[in-house]
Amino acid sequence: MTVELAPTAAEALGDVADGSTVMIGGFGPAGQPVELIEALLEHGAGDLVVVSNNAGNGDDALARLIHLGRVRRIVCSFPRQVDSWHFDAAYRAGRIELELVPQGNLAERIRAAGAGLGGFFTPTGYGTPLAAGKETRVIDGVPMVFESPLRADLALVKAFRADGAGNLVYRKTARNFGPVMATAAQRTVVQVNEVVPAGAIDPETVVTPGIYVDAVVPIEGSTTLAGARPSERGAAT
Repeated sequence: MTVELAPTAAEALGDVADGSTVMIGGFGPAGQPVELIEALLEHGAGDLVVVSNNAGNGDDALARLIHLGRVRRIVCSFPRQVDSWHFDAAYRAGRIELELVPQGNLAERIRAAGAGLGGFFTPTGYGTPLAAGKETRVIDGVPMVFESPLRADLALVKAFRADGAGNLVYRKTARNFGPVMATAAQRTVVQVNEVVPAGAIDPETVVTPGIYVDAVVPIEGSTTLAGARPSERGAAT
């Protein structure tokens, strides 16, 4: 198959309906698809449900989406980091809903959706407010709580390299939530630093097969932490 190769982030994004559920990759800024989020900001869709590991950093990208009142609900693990002031203000004012999910549960709920599973039992969260209203069981003597899959209408992912078939490789820790989110959405859009011809990526290094990818946009010098290029930092961005 041939993936859609878009010339701009806006064209890769396509149409996004109000009320859509959008998965956004990244572990804080590392691996966050900043240019795609900026395209979503320009698009204007609102009343969004966002699935992300955290609730934005500083004044940019996801944080600005929250600040502008475009996110109705967020499903995340770390909503209150030191620079998540826009989420904090919106939550305290009752302008945004929060579903708090332990990080491992968040990743596994997304993975379960991509794998076509109906959910799973885990001890994480049992006996806490996070288990309220959920089914519980004792399995092999261990009390557990049932967690349901997390699916999305759209996944925004950042990878390092794609080929013409949409196969993806990531850069170090920037990989984080990208691979599981790519499998769990109706449409997956990926920003990359470069696109190479189909077959130019060693199949043994492919992390996300192109069958999960709908559109790719190459963004040269894609946004990184502190403006550093990949060759300038040990940690991935």
